[in-house]
Amino acid sequence: MTKMKVSPEVQQQADALAKANQRPGQTKAQTKLIEEGIRKGIAQYKKQQKALSRERDKARKAASKTPYPTADETIEDHAPSASSVASGHQHLLWGLLIASWVGFIIYAWFFHSLS
Repeated sequence: MTKMKVSPEVQQQADALAKANQRPGQTKAQTKLIEEGIRKGIAQYKKQQKALSRERDKARKAASKTPYPTADETIEDHAPSASSVASGHQHLLWGLLIASWVGFIIYAWFFHSLS
């Protein structure tokens, strides 16, 4: 069994927790065992958090090392051709223009007929 090194702060936290949760009639030896268990638990938790932090750092470094595709590669791979986009926008613009004129004519005719 290897002895885990525990900082003085962790020892103080473990002592305070063990004493705060001490039951009536509990011996000092039992309290010391509880303190030791708390210390081991805190040490194990910190060890796990360090391992997770290292894994996150490795993943972040690996992600930063991967080359990003250039703008040309992205457009070529995923975007439709420029002519199809332009013609689609052109039809949309003409449709909106015609719809606005038709709406204006109906609006003007309706209010002209009311007066």
